[in-house]
Amino acid sequence: MVYPKPRVNIEWLNLVLEQFALQTGAGTSKKILLVMERAGWHMSDKVILPSGIYVEYLPPYSPEQQRAERLWSMADEPLLNKSFDQIQDLEAVLEERCQILSATMTEPIKNLTNYYWWPQNCLPCEG
Repeated sequence: MVYPKPRVNIEWLNLVLEQFALQTGAGTSKKILLVMERAGWHMSDKVILPSGIYVEYLPPYSPEQQRAERLWSMADEPLLNKSFDQIQDLEAVLEERCQILSATMTEPIKNLTNYYWWPQNCLPCEG
């Protein structure tokens, strides 16, 4: 399969969702809830949700609920002042950085993403 160059659009989002579902095993026996912001391409009628993938959208103007946003400064550190000739080179650097973060930097990650007011072990409720 030939993938389009990375872009922020519905076509790219559909490819990402499809691959995410395949890699996580989402389907009739495994349900996954994705929480996404309200970008136009996230909420379009043209978005194709694979079987087993469900989406909940964050309230508008709620950056405090997007805890992953605070991780960018840690994740993009090895990318500063560098350029990459191929997307695979960029992906390799990011993959290595994510492995380092998950293996050795759990405490700094918790400090950035655990808000004192956010319930621990909180799962979305139905209803």
